[in-house]
Amino acid sequence: MPAQDPSHAQALQDQYEIRPDPVALTHNNDEPSQNAASGVDYEPHPEKSIPLSAEHEKILKAITSLYSGSASKEDMEVYAHDAIYDDPWSYCDTRYKIAGQWYGEKPSVDRDPTLGTIGSQSPRGDIGIPKIMASSQTLATEVVSDKPTEIIYKQKQEYKPRPLYVSKAVNSLVTLTLDGEGKVRYHKDQWNEKDYSHSGLGKIMKDLNGDHLTKITRPPKDL
Repeated sequence: MPAQDPSHAQALQDQYEIRPDPVALTHNNDEPSQNAASGVDYEPHPEKSIPLSAEHEKILKAITSLYSGSASKEDMEVYAHDAIYDDPWSYCDTRYKIAGQWYGEKPSVDRDPTLGTIGSQSPRGDIGIPKIMASSQTLATEVVSDKPTEIIYKQKQEYKPRPLYVSKAVNSLVTLTLDGEGKVRYHKDQWNEKDYSHSGLGKIMKDLNGDHLTKITRPPKDL
């Protein structure tokens, strides 16, 4: 796939990036002891979740399906062709590069010593989460902001990296910016209260990961 013009990616970022206020959105006033020292509570409380429209509910379902290893073309189509994905490890500026985060050729057999069995971890066989994860599961979500062009929610994701097969749950704040057609234009996943600076060595490493992971995970070319 041809490389994205950096100026075009910058324009997308300038237009669609939301810098949420994690404390205002997640601070737990009912149980202050649940807040981190920074004042945020990223633990989802589903019973407090803001109800979504059918259209936004479909987007959230597709995104959590991607996080959970069920990558499909239908799920990927919630993103616009020109969209940005931004997390602690990767920065992607096209839908195809974003697909590189979710797709991955799985081993033909996958032995999990905690289960004592052999079998595929993904229901779709040769696609799913990238190769470094044996499994990934969304345990809970809580929508904390819902506007016509924005969905912000807390997410608890359980990862089981290969080859350790030791599960680890990660809480994060996910921000989805939508365009006028309801397509995701900016997908930000924050693991703590700090937003991303888009500069320095960290950004360089995120760009490299976003630009080259597709060579390993090999998503469909027609995305």
